[in-house]
Amino acid sequence: MTTAFFTDERCFWHSGGNYAFTLPVGGLVQPLAGGLPENPETKRRLKNLVEVTGLARHLASRSADPATEADLLRVHPESYLAAFRALSDAGGGELGLRTPFGKGGYQIAALSAGLATAALRAVLTGEASNAYALSRPPGHHCTTDFPNGFCLLNNIAVAIRAAQAEGLARRVAVVDWDVHHGNGTEAIFWDDPEVLTISLHQEHNYPLDTGGVEARGGPNAPGANLNLPLPPGCGHQAYLHAMERVVLPALHRFRPEVIVVACGFDASAVDPLGRMLCTAETFRLMTRQLMQAAAALCAGRLVLVHEGGYSEVHVPFCGHAVLEELSGAPVSAPDPLAPTLEKRQPDARFDAFARDWIEAAARALGF
Repeated sequence: MTTAFFTDERCFWHSGGNYAFTLPVGGLVQPLAGGLPENPETKRRLKNLVEVTGLARHLASRSADPATEADLLRVHPESYLAAFRALSDAGGGELGLRTPFGKGGYQIAALSAGLATAALRAVLTGEASNAYALSRPPGHHCTTDFPNGFCLLNNIAVAIRAAQAEGLARRVAVVDWDVHHGNGTEAIFWDDPEVLTISLHQEHNYPLDTGGVEARGGPNAPGANLNLPLPPGCGHQAYLHAMERVVLPALHRFRPEVIVVACGFDASAVDPLGRMLCTAETFRLMTRQLMQAAAALCAGRLVLVHEGGYSEVHVPFCGHAVLEELSGAPVSAPDPLAPTLEKRQPDARFDAFARDWIEAAARALGF
């Protein structure tokens, strides 16, 4: 089994500008050394850990070309791309909501989308059994013409439309387990019956007004969009139950040719932008669940594209666990936070509450 790992140092050079957490600096908001939560360290430290443990020797590591203009135009209108390019060439700025970038930001975003596109192509052509794209900046909040929540281009949408245009796949399923609702991906494929979008997220985290169970797709694609909002405080057991109760049945009903994961690690118990209690083992087992589904449905074709995750300490271990599972490599990086996070898991009463919540959502979604 070959696991392709797509990464490029230039993606770590994307700059979010003068922010303090998610607030622009100014007035009473003081400068902060770390700037935006979406900074290069979480991703770079994941790559570093993969190299230090020796896991990199079991991966087919490579870079890729930036997404072409033709690739980008299948998702984003020329007017948006032109405005993005112009501001990028002029030194950077902000086009949407919480999407600051510096000079060259357009080129780095196109490279990030290119990594996702190449990862999907590698799996669909049989070059790799599965793949992971360490894309940055992320993409799942970006709609066709509005960058949002650190996302400047919708990496996964660009990759899917390129694969469809090349005749490599028609029916694609997207599973988004980022702690925030994948509103951009939902919007882009809202009325497309050939793309199933599933978002598993913390309710009313970000964006504040999207992600409800009732959002099921457009008139030409009823049921092609599934949202499973979860209450804050859900941990390991709730996430696995949500996968078993909704995500896996949805995949089996849809029968995709490939599964793409919007792989955010911000449902981690120590993430500053989430209020969930997932562990590295949670992400490992969710990956295992999807690998089993992919083996049953689409010859094992599975692609993970990195999205959020803002704990510089924990993201590397969560990502390493996912890559261990994808590759089957005999290499491990034990999560140093695991003993503490195990004790912080919800008690039986909360888990029962969460199961009831998930059961109600599953029934509303037709499962």
